[in-house]
Amino acid sequence: MDTEPFGACSLLSLPGDVFSVISCFLSPSDICNLILCSKSLCALVDSEKTWLVQCEEVKVLPLVEIVQWRVGISSYKVLCRFLVQVVKPLIGIWVHQNPEVGNVVYVMPGFLSVVGCRIIPQMVGPLWIQEGRVMWSPVFEIICGFDGSTEFFLHGRDRERNCVYPGFVIGIEKICNVLLLEVEPRKEKSSCNEIEIEASSKVCKTHEEHEGGVPFWKLEFRDRESLLDLVTRHVALHVVEPLSGRLFPTRKDDEAMLLERRTMLLKMHKFGGNWKHMNLEEDEQLCYNPMQVDINEIWENLGDEIDKMDENERWKYLTVVTPKQSFSSFIRNGINHILGKSSSSKNPPPSSSEIRHMNRYGFLSSGETFGLSLNASYAEMSSYQEWPIMPENHFALYKLPMKNPIDDQEYAGLWGGAYGWPPRNCVEDGPEKALFLLMLTYGESQKDNERVLIGMKILEGYGCASRPNGSAMFVVNIDTPSFEPFPFDADGRDFESSYKGEGIADGYGFRYPSSKPGSLLVISNDLLAFVWQETKKVITLQRLNLEEILKKGLGSCVTPLPPTKNFTYMKRSNSNVFGKSLML
Repeated sequence: MDTEPFGACSLLSLPGDVFSVISCFLSPSDICNLILCSKSLCALVDSEKTWLVQCEEVKVLPLVEIVQWRVGISSYKVLCRFLVQVVKPLIGIWVHQNPEVGNVVYVMPGFLSVVGCRIIPQMVGPLWIQEGRVMWSPVFEIICGFDGSTEFFLHGRDRERNCVYPGFVIGIEKICNVLLLEVEPRKEKSSCNEIEIEASSKVCKTHEEHEGGVPFWKLEFRDRESLLDLVTRHVALHVVEPLSGRLFPTRKDDEAMLLERRTMLLKMHKFGGNWKHMNLEEDEQLCYNPMQVDINEIWENLGDEIDKMDENERWKYLTVVTPKQSFSSFIRNGINHILGKSSSSKNPPPSSSEIRHMNRYGFLSSGETFGLSLNASYAEMSSYQEWPIMPENHFALYKLPMKNPIDDQEYAGLWGGAYGWPPRNCVEDGPEKALFLLMLTYGESQKDNERVLIGMKILEGYGCASRPNGSAMFVVNIDTPSFEPFPFDADGRDFESSYKGEGIADGYGFRYPSSKPGSLLVISNDLLAFVWQETKKVITLQRLNLEEILKKGLGSCVTPLPPTKNFTYMKRSNSNVFGKSLML
């Protein structure tokens, strides 16, 4: 008697092609559950055809690119895991509060990788974006290994030339909205096979409970900045061709070049500066640990402030730890100091400088070597008109909600714009204009709960920003038609519809702009214009697909900033920090 369940027998009787069609309605977790049901089902379900279908169903890559990626990976099953766990959660638009002009990072698929590209504040020429050169700069990339492992590289430059900075991916949550660049402590192991990669939260919890360790985010900003600068300086690897500016395939690239570039990066992550003389199949004992910064050197670089204390303060601080005391005792004594539970009533509560030193030593004690880490997590955040209200002193990027157009929200999504009429691609000899990136989202008005369309500015170039990121360039009542006449020659265009609204105008300072009445005119689903009623100013908007633009080769790679600043530069500024390099 057949011991297989009746349902399993029914599935086994199906041709493989038919089951591949059925698998379109299953998730990767459903496929994995079927594999566990029985050996016969495992043979049917765990096939290349089934996982190829699952790769398509993730909907982050077209079929032709999925097939290209399979060349450099062990199976479609491994590829599907990379697409689900890494690519899909990360792709989209990431921003940071400062400065007002830049810090817009677009994350997109590369080649067996996911890449982050900063869109540079820039001018657009007469032919606008379609035939112009969209300027961008590499920020980071995560490479998928042959077995599905993930290798992280931060991009940047030193005084001489462009560099990559290897590190680890600590964790990526499926619904993530915060991307953190941190320094990660590690215990030194004898070989790469023994390097254990733990989630940062687990590491921090373990050290705090058992060794008195302190997580990176608890350190003061200056200490975090110093640690990141120190680690990146030690792990830097100079970029060589064809690594520079080739993060994703374009119509000019071929598969052989992309495979060569990926192999070079994997070798650099594994062997460091000796990668040119190695093969990926070399003995694991020879591999390079990107966590190569020694604790003694970090201690020397960050511990010098003790020497600047006066004699009494230095004695009080240094005598907290005797040779017979453990580091845990040192931390406990420091905590007792803070809580006022010191055994000596003469000892005053610790100063902010002492607390800073305790946190610093607590962090440094939790590892023997230190390196870069990337962690994508989810955090509850408040927002204003879809713009996240974010801390300003964290080395982090924050994801903007990206909504695709649907039946009753056909204008949602990313738009590019410039002041002036007619649209830029129709004026072949006009002057250059500053490029604006706007995220259009739908919401409800606070007064009467009517449906509104919000045009939120997320990028302004080229010179100085006139309004902060997150400002609403316009807010339009999508259910209230406007009957204001268009103030210019329509250039042979018919307007499909027009809506009443208000657009940003001069106000009290940079942070407090006012609004003036205006109208949003719909020329087509991919072309809009907002007109200010009083001044007759016009900003013309066109729907953008940045991935398509960059993969068509309509991009010009700009030299990145130094590594830490390149991830997210913290200095508040309303001017373009890339201005000098763009003039060269």
